[in-house]
Amino acid sequence: MNLRNDIRNVAIIAHVDHGKTTLVDELLKQSDTLDGHTQLQERAMDSNDLEKERGITILAKNTAVSYKNTRINIMDTPGHADFGGEVERIMKMVDGVVLVVDAYEGTMPQTRFVLKKALEQKLTPIVVVNKIDKPSARPAEVVDEVLELFIELGADEDQLEFPVIYASAVNGTSSLSDNPADQEPTMNPVFDTIVEHIPAPVDNSDEPLQFQVSLLDYSDYVGRIGIGRVFRGRIKVGDQVALMKLDGTAKKFRVTKIFGFFGLQRVEIDEAKAGDLIAVSGMEDIFVGETVTPFDHQDALPILHIDEPTLQMTFVVNNSPFAGKEGKYVTSRKIEERLMTQLQTDVSLRVDPTESPDAWVVSGRGELHLSILIENMRREGFELQVSRPQVIEKEVDGTKCEPFERVQIDTPEEYMGGVIESLSQRKGEMQDMVNTGNGQIRLTFLAPARGLIGYSTEFMAATRGYGIMNHTFDQYLPVVKGYVGGRRNGALVSIDTGKATTYSIMSIEERGTVFVEPTTEVYEGMIIGENSRENDLTVNITKAKQMTNVRSANKDQTSVIKKPKTLSLEESLEFLNDDEFCEVTPESIRLRKKILNKSEREKASKKKKTEI
Repeated sequence: MNLRNDIRNVAIIAHVDHGKTTLVDELLKQSDTLDGHTQLQERAMDSNDLEKERGITILAKNTAVSYKNTRINIMDTPGHADFGGEVERIMKMVDGVVLVVDAYEGTMPQTRFVLKKALEQKLTPIVVVNKIDKPSARPAEVVDEVLELFIELGADEDQLEFPVIYASAVNGTSSLSDNPADQEPTMNPVFDTIVEHIPAPVDNSDEPLQFQVSLLDYSDYVGRIGIGRVFRGRIKVGDQVALMKLDGTAKKFRVTKIFGFFGLQRVEIDEAKAGDLIAVSGMEDIFVGETVTPFDHQDALPILHIDEPTLQMTFVVNNSPFAGKEGKYVTSRKIEERLMTQLQTDVSLRVDPTESPDAWVVSGRGELHLSILIENMRREGFELQVSRPQVIEKEVDGTKCEPFERVQIDTPEEYMGGVIESLSQRKGEMQDMVNTGNGQIRLTFLAPARGLIGYSTEFMAATRGYGIMNHTFDQYLPVVKGYVGGRRNGALVSIDTGKATTYSIMSIEERGTVFVEPTTEVYEGMIIGENSRENDLTVNITKAKQMTNVRSANKDQTSVIKKPKTLSLEESLEFLNDDEFCEVTPESIRLRKKILNKSEREKASKKKKTEI
């Protein structure tokens, strides 16, 4: 069996924030790839604005570096479960994984999720214990935790013999010793271990072609681009080939362009062979999981499994009194076009039409997945309204089931009771409790996903901001009966249209928490705050003070109001109830009732009660 010893294909996997992207930056800097003129930005692989701002990887990226005559293809993957669909498909493209684990935090829910996917594909693992320079680092315990996780996930004997490298990606140092004093200013131990331990791809380039698409990209110039691996044979520009569709049919097309990856560049190449990771254009409707083969030798690879969406929201054309004032794209045609474009590259997303031509049901892998799409749309100039997120139930063996998540919480001991109580109210079941030292407790729960919608705000309050919560989809289980999460307090709703005044806000403050500042434009039916009680309360926030000709020397100067609570997009989505919309425009995020008029709202709620 011939091997291509000049090449290695590897994916970097880890929990959110454990340093994957920073590690890839260092590997790029310290390899023989970039010439001296290339200035590398921090987290160079995170290319879009949202990734840079939030410090997270949303889309999987690939790059390639040169090291001692070996080309190492590196896939940088997202850590959030919401983008887990990306991680799964990448596992098919590589022969090994570099598992990055924080030297203090150790194994986390996402570490478990990504490692499970890698072990299922029988990939060869290497472990990098990162952030070894942290004063609180505990490398020996972390390696034990990783070994336990491997055993728990059913790793075979070869996989359990994983090599460990200790590194500080941010400082560009690494070493094979777990003593921070032994760190050396080089990434060579990482490179050497990859070359030595990760298997080289099999060279079967003289057999008939098999190229499978694992990721999609889109370019205005060449249309859809399929990114994947050549599993067998060769592919050349100008070849007439067959695209084996998911439904079993075959389409003929000509390969117009092939791109290879090197450093941060996509480079046009004429030919690729078995083991190469490439991008191919020339096919209009190529989709993830499809195989490109010779026309006279149609032999498709098994279809890639993509995780089903677990959460859905309704996207609606903005019809509030302020519609069209701040956005560039407001029509249903424009919104639908934009959602269809998103489907070109995001395979975990579903968009379904509804009876109304102005509304669509958009399903994704979680709140973060959908809120990133909404945030991108508003930055591009779209105006729209979205409903409260709802979990997608499905039938398993005749039983109605809902998605459950594994929740891991790290909290100071004194807040533990509050966390356990609040999660059990949301039907969470405690699975494990470990004292991690320094007064910190690690709790593991299994909780219904709908109980976690809107929980993060309550969690931050319960732990005074000291708690850390991570959760990831675990499995579908029978639907839990009774109250599961949701907002307990009612809303403060404006009865009038106009500008909010300091005078009105002062009188409303004692009723609850106000979300708007003085002089903010409001409309009838807009939510301007949260009531301190369970019912909705209609208030007049636009009333001005009656001017009289009697003046008190110190009266007006004492008008001091509390700073209003400003909600981010995620907090606004979490706040929503079933009868409310979040109105999103490039400049504002507003909350509103679906029925704006107070008397019509009351009629509708009476009607609903009689129906129940």
